[in-house]
Amino acid sequence: PLEELSYPLVVKPAAEGSTIGVSIVDKEEVLEAALRKAYKYGDTVLVEEYIEGREITVGILGDEPLPVIEIIPETGFYDYRAKYTPGLTRYEVPAKLPRDIALMVQDMALLAHRALGCKDVSRVDFRLSEDGTPYVLEVNTIPGMTETSLLPKAAAAAGISFEELVLRILESALKK
Repeated sequence: PLEELSYPLVVKPAAEGSTIGVSIVDKEEVLEAALRKAYKYGDTVLVEEYIEGREITVGILGDEPLPVIEIIPETGFYDYRAKYTPGLTRYEVPAKLPRDIALMVQDMALLAHRALGCKDVSRVDFRLSEDGTPYVLEVNTIPGMTETSLLPKAAAAAGISFEELVLRILESALKK
């Protein structure tokens, strides 16, 4: 139940991407407006506690995790504008994390990928809380594939060119 959650909250449409329709709600007075905004994008809305901390993501290629990326938006919130406006977000690739934390989130990403039956490619977004606990936010089953998207950035950090990344995904799909 909603009353069991603590503020701030994240309100988001269940079927959207790129942070479309998402609001961070810090008090009850603005919750209704955030819900109305999210419901403009579909019949199902998620409301969850906002986790303070670092935003990180792990791409999965085939059955292998790619290097961890830390996402550092200038505004503090990785919204649509921060994702698609050059210069509004900085990316640490690979993320500056203790080795044990990096390996843990890569393992968690691979487990989430497998648990959902993903094939070929996915990207798992996390919030790393201030005490170092990783929380899975969502699994992107069709991650962005432009040359500036997160999955190609992670692949590049692993020594995989954009062209090779696309070929690997296509070859994997053709084997099925």
